[in-house]
This record gives sequence, C-alpha cells and structure tokens, in this order.
Amino acid sequence: MLAEPGTLALGLIAVLIGLVVLVIIIGVFVIGVYNKLVTMRNRYKNAYAQIDVQLKRRYDLIPNLVETAKGYMAHERGTLEAVTAARNIAYAASKAAASNPGDATAMKNLTAAESGLGGTLSRLMMVSEQYPDLKANQNMMQLTEELTSTENKISFARQAYNDSVMTYNTDREVFPSNLIANTFNFTTAELFVVDKPEQKDAPQVKFS
Repeated sequence: MLAEPGTLALGLIAVLIGLVVLVIIIGVFVIGVYNKLVTMRNRYKNAYAQIDVQLKRRYDLIPNLVETAKGYMAHERGTLEAVTAARNIAYAASKAAASNPGDATAMKNLTAAESGLGGTLSRLMMVSEQYPDLKANQNMMQLTEELTSTENKISFARQAYNDSVMTYNTDREVFPSNLIANTFNFTTAELFVVDKPEQKDAPQVKFS
C-alpha cells in the first residue's frame, strides 16, 4: 500500500529539519572549538610578550656589564668577546621569536641562543671572582644585581608561557579538537626551556 503524498512530504520535511539541526549543532561545535583554540593561542603569545620585555632588558644590561668588566679584565678579552657575541646572537633570535612565537623553528633557535648566552655569562661571573676590585666596583655590583633580578623575572615569565603552551598543545591534540586544529592550521607551539649552565656543567656522580 503506497503512502499518501502528504505523509511523504511530512517525512521529507522532518528529515530536512533533522539535517539542518545536525548541521547547526556541528557548526556551533566547530565555532566553539575554533574560538577556544584562538583564545589559547593568543594567551601563550601574550605570555611570550612578557618574556620578550625581560629579555630586552637583559640584552640592554649586558653591554654595560661587559664595558665595566673590560676596565678590570684586560687579560680576559676572549671571555668578554664571547659574551658580546652570544648576546648579539640571542638578541637576533629573540626578535625572530617575538615576531611569531608560534614558529617552532624560531623558538628552538632562541632556546639554543639563550643557552649559549647563559653559558658565557656564567663563565664571565666565574672569572670575575678572580678580580676583587671588579667585584667591589659599585657599577658592577648594581649591574649584577639588576641582571639577577631580570633573570628571575625571565624565569617566572617563561614558566607562565610554558604552562600556556602545554594547555594549548594538549587541547589541540585531543579528539575531536585535533580535527578542527588540523583543518584550520593550528600548529604545535614550542616550549621555551633553557638549560642552566650550572646544571649542564655539573659533574656526574656515579655509584658503583
């Protein structure tokens, strides 16, 4: 027995309404996930901006530190030149990272440059211990204190940035958010983890 034309029309209308509702639900879901990813991406970029402020502060302090030490460390020219070179490399790397913190390559380059700079600064501080007059210099003491304070601020800012990156990366990797992330090119963000020279150079203790 054939169905009435009116019944078929009502059935088609019900199917169409169901499809429209389904499309709306999917659309709302996609928009919600997309907006959440954008928010978290902006959050870690803003967190990096706080790091960048402190990095620039440190890059401005280092030339003054080197200039002050130069008057007392005439025989340590190589150490001073190494600090200046490492500072310039890190400064260039920071500019590239600041223009796009989401660029994994730029962040890796900055991480490597900062590790190198930290190593040269550590060696400078160790060498300066051999120059009592330099340690007692008022300008050197003030610069060292400012540099230490800036390093602490960088450390706190870096932790906040890494926390934001971890949250963003986790959300973009889980299902079904990863489908939206891949569709709209939300790439993985890079952590900013710098090796501490004192940890890297520490002797390895082995128990036999």
